[in-house]
Amino acid sequence: MGRSVTFNIRHALTMAILGGLAAPGANLDKDDAWVASRRHFWAFQKPQRPEVPKLTDGWVRTPVDAFLLEAMRAKGLSPSAAAGRDQLLRRVTLDLTGLPPTPGEVDLFLNDRSPDAYPKLVARLMASPQYGERWAQRWLDVVRYADTNGFEADSERIHAWRYRDYVVQAFRKDKPFDRFVQEQLAGDELFPGDKEALIATGFYRAGPRHLVGGMQDEEMNRQEVLTEMTTAVGSVFLGLTVHCARCHNHKFDPIPQADYYRLQAVFAGADLKDLPLEGEAEKKAYEAAVAAYKARRKPVEDEIAAIEKPHRERLRAEKMTRLDPMYRAALDIPKDKRNEEQKRLAKEAEGQLKIYWDEALALLTPEEKTRRTGLRQKLHAMEYDQPEPPAAAFAVTNLEKAPPTHILKVGDHRYKLGQVEAGFPRVVAGVDARAPSTAGQRRAALARWFTSPEHPLLARVMVNRIWQFRMGTGLVKTANDFGTLGTRPSNQKLLDWLATEFMARNWSVKEIDKLIVLSSAYRQAAVSDPARMKIDGENKYYWKMNRRRLEGEAIRDGILAVSGLLDPRMGGRGIRIPIEPEVYDVIFTEGEPDNLWPVDRNPDNLNRRSLYLLNKRTVRLPFLNNFDQPDAMSSCPVRPVSTHALQALSLMNSDFAQQQAKAFAARLERECGADDRGCQVRRAYKLTLARQPKPVETRMAREFLASQALEDFTLALINRNEFVYIP
Repeated sequence: MGRSVTFNIRHALTMAILGGLAAPGANLDKDDAWVASRRHFWAFQKPQRPEVPKLTDGWVRTPVDAFLLEAMRAKGLSPSAAAGRDQLLRRVTLDLTGLPPTPGEVDLFLNDRSPDAYPKLVARLMASPQYGERWAQRWLDVVRYADTNGFEADSERIHAWRYRDYVVQAFRKDKPFDRFVQEQLAGDELFPGDKEALIATGFYRAGPRHLVGGMQDEEMNRQEVLTEMTTAVGSVFLGLTVHCARCHNHKFDPIPQADYYRLQAVFAGADLKDLPLEGEAEKKAYEAAVAAYKARRKPVEDEIAAIEKPHRERLRAEKMTRLDPMYRAALDIPKDKRNEEQKRLAKEAEGQLKIYWDEALALLTPEEKTRRTGLRQKLHAMEYDQPEPPAAAFAVTNLEKAPPTHILKVGDHRYKLGQVEAGFPRVVAGVDARAPSTAGQRRAALARWFTSPEHPLLARVMVNRIWQFRMGTGLVKTANDFGTLGTRPSNQKLLDWLATEFMARNWSVKEIDKLIVLSSAYRQAAVSDPARMKIDGENKYYWKMNRRRLEGEAIRDGILAVSGLLDPRMGGRGIRIPIEPEVYDVIFTEGEPDNLWPVDRNPDNLNRRSLYLLNKRTVRLPFLNNFDQPDAMSSCPVRPVSTHALQALSLMNSDFAQQQAKAFAARLERECGADDRGCQVRRAYKLTLARQPKPVETRMAREFLASQALEDFTLALINRNEFVYIP
């Protein structure tokens, strides 16, 4: 599939002449022929609804089971036995809410012997607010959401959390997925005046953005933004590695470089904006509050400046003596008299004369340092009272006119080749897939194209994500790559049936979710069988349930739930919780008493769900990082699962684990009494593992508690493999 540079240039010029598209009926150029020859690949064909296999087997509860059982039998496989009711309860509760079942929920389900006990449980869990939170965590992984920009500055996005909350509510309310996609791609264009749809366009800004001060190449910065948008749309909704065509024709999939830039042209008119959601009165009230806040800070800041002033003047004078004469000469000229060269020299000189905080701090006397530290602490206390800015949508809107888009040689904005018009990848959309020329209509056209019943990929990609979320692996294991280098579906008939059923059921995520979790396949035990393993060691045919470890967020949330401290409030700005001092000193600077990680003053907020913790790209919370939290720099369709010593240390020795073990022990004493060891052991097992302890476990627990504190026992329970794995 290689292409020479000469051919790329020739092709780009050809595409420019054609306006980026081959006219209907015209002869196809070389790339058009290449695209047409590969369009027969399964992923580029519209899914056709297969007939559900007619199997008279009591194991078949839903059409999902029929497709799987047919494939199993063809391979000489048979399903595994059903999981125990207590295992199934814990599995489906953790899967659908990310939290362990409460003792009351355990008793309710295990005592309900009616035939519809399990469907009733599933319906209740899907109706819970936590269902939306659980799904949001997975979606935010895929779209690379974080509360900061990333890179060296990594500044906070004070309004980005509204996109996170939008996602939670969309899944909670089962917003039709086609509408969910349309709002994220073009909410401002398709649904003007709809605040929720405007917030949804924060999708485009969820990924990292390189923002720094000083002299900037604005064209390069803009190109980086467009690249991020194109990459996100390609991986999240198309499930294709479209970004591989940025510098040259895709080496494996039939995506010419021209098609990459045609898709990028769809976003050329997009403007990143924080758009107000409140009126002028709120804005004026905020400005007045900011002015008052700055007035309260000014006397303290002036006092700090007065302490540092003589030392800074001395340092500047010393640096001035070492300055090159040409820089000193430029500085001697009044600002309004300098020519361009003198302005440049003066700017460079000021950079060399800059006094850094540690330089000034080193010259202070002990008394001055003490005074300065007290004043800095006053400032940090004031920071908690900063006025909250008026509500705004972290969104996109349109420029008045979209700038032209060119094919870029090796993806470099300095080397423009042929100009292209906005359009969609031909291998999916056909040769004549144009987008409107007007900037304010392009993303709307993209959204309509994606959600058309004729689109071959969107429904497949999403039902595969749902399947992966519930079953542990996707029918297509490479969830962001349905192209020729991705894995083939382990059961394409099932994938296509689910995709067509998804659209037929009004794009309802809950309906597909329900089909899966009500199936016999989902209810199987996570057991191993040597005979079956020889036939299908990877469990591609789902003859058993995959055992899965919980994500770090769910482990932390589960610990808070069993300790009784979990705060269930939903939404709002990201919360900063304490991080280890050693981590602070490594990530931030030592010596200067600057509060660069101001922990939330409300103690209840520290026990909020992990979804609501401030996700800073360059400051990974150690507990979550140790359990494979994504870095939010690239789309994460499948979280890696590692096993290493830091995980055990986090669960055993961290301040968080120690504090929660104490709270858990205190809860057991409140609910059982201080001396009733039997009740404490039974209650602890029901809270953590949703079951009664086995006789041997009861005996071992009593022996342990005879010589150890109750909090040591609770700490041991949250360190069990059974606690951190979905059964």
